[in-house]
Amino acid sequence: MTKGILGKKVGMTQIFTEAGELIPVTVIEATPNVVLQVKTVETDGYNAVQVGFDDLRDVLSNKPAKGHVAKANTAPKRFIREFKNIEGLEVGAEITVDTFAAGDVVDVTGTSKGKGFQGVIKRHGQSRGPMAHGSRYHRRPGSMGPVAPNRVFKNKHLAGRMGGNRVTIQNLEIAQVVPEKNVILIKGNVPGAKKSLITIKSAVKAGK
Repeated sequence: MTKGILGKKVGMTQIFTEAGELIPVTVIEATPNVVLQVKTVETDGYNAVQVGFDDLRDVLSNKPAKGHVAKANTAPKRFIREFKNIEGLEVGAEITVDTFAAGDVVDVTGTSKGKGFQGVIKRHGQSRGPMAHGSRYHRRPGSMGPVAPNRVFKNKHLAGRMGGNRVTIQNLEIAQVVPEKNVILIKGNVPGAKKSLITIKSAVKAGK
């Protein structure tokens, strides 16, 4: 069965196994997610569960948002997302970190850190030219392509805004779950800055 939960990235730390092996982990704080709506093929054309995460103050939410969460008897939420193919949940139910267990393989989605406007060397990994005095070609983007088309083709690697993209890392392993602190420890790093929204769900390619 597919599992999913929303959380907030706290940062990175390290833990040790019983054999003394050091494992770098990312700490995800996932307070209980509340099911706000259950979508079905009959009513919506597909099966999904809409969940809310991180309570929002009343003054920051409007009447439609308050009315929507009132059906689940909960406070307005800062983040609302959907998970497909999750069954057995009703409106108002809570999804907690103990839904997952150590050893589970998951896909983690977040928004990568924004780097601002960057050149082709940092943005695309291109090589620089000679740095000698007479070179006159150091960190420029290189050829714009052939002369005949009289234009620059789409997808040409050029300088531009870097980062701030939705990124998913697949097949990460859960190292540890701490239910009393609403914390999940995931092996390795995950995309996003501290305090950013993280989506954790069952890996679609696990075992393939």
